[in-house]
Amino acid sequence: MVNYIEAATAPSKNTGAIRLYDSEAFEGMRKACQLTARCLDELASIVTPGLPTDAIDRFVFEFGMDNGAIPATLNYRGYTKSTCTSINHVVCHGIPDAKPLREGDIVNIDVTYVVDGWHGDSSRMYPVGTIKRAAERLLEVTYESLLRGIAAVRPGARTGAIGEAIQTYAEGERCSVVRDFCGHGVGSLFHDSPNILHYGRASEGPELREGMIFTIEPMINLGRPHVKVLADGWTAVTRDRSLSAQYEHTVGVTSQGCEIFTLSPAGLDRPGLPPLVR
Repeated sequence: MVNYIEAATAPSKNTGAIRLYDSEAFEGMRKACQLTARCLDELASIVTPGLPTDAIDRFVFEFGMDNGAIPATLNYRGYTKSTCTSINHVVCHGIPDAKPLREGDIVNIDVTYVVDGWHGDSSRMYPVGTIKRAAERLLEVTYESLLRGIAAVRPGARTGAIGEAIQTYAEGERCSVVRDFCGHGVGSLFHDSPNILHYGRASEGPELREGMIFTIEPMINLGRPHVKVLADGWTAVTRDRSLSAQYEHTVGVTSQGCEIFTLSPAGLDRPGLPPLVR
């Protein structure tokens, strides 16, 4: 049985209950999420061939410090970096290092800032120089998958509607959906209930209610969906070494649908790709 709880009275840990946030909390999330979005906007002009991912990590840390924010990943469960940088066949949780980006790479940069106790979580894909058409198509399919998942969010629907919308579209485009990782509740906690699966059926999962806040972050592969985690305990890669991509937004359920907290103020939600025509 799914339990819902008013966030203002909830304990400061994940108990499995789903928090329902009020308008004040939504305002706090807007502030945190927009700082994250601004950082991701700035990175669009910085990500170039030859740039070490450690330099991206330093930028994320310094941007946060300059704006009164703490990167949520820094020292989280032993993780020592301020961001995750996942290149090519890395599905998620890639660790920044001294290795430079190369022409034709695609890289996901995942940033979460904590501002006044609120967690703003988002990620985007960045083409490095000129990329192959297959990689560009993967980015387009992954971003569209995210939008279709978001469009399924409304009070009374179930979390499975998000997964069904993503899976139906991605598999129809001859791509696969990673099952090993999912979206999650977020707000006053970095990771909270419920889990948001990127596959499934519309009739499954907890009911969406006004006040819920969570991430939608589909990981889409050009090849098969299977992944493995490397010996560092963090880096997840595709088993068949096919390209993988991910875009992520934090959303809040409203009476009419949802609010996307992490939209780019500069219109760079899919940097490096042609303008989206719908």
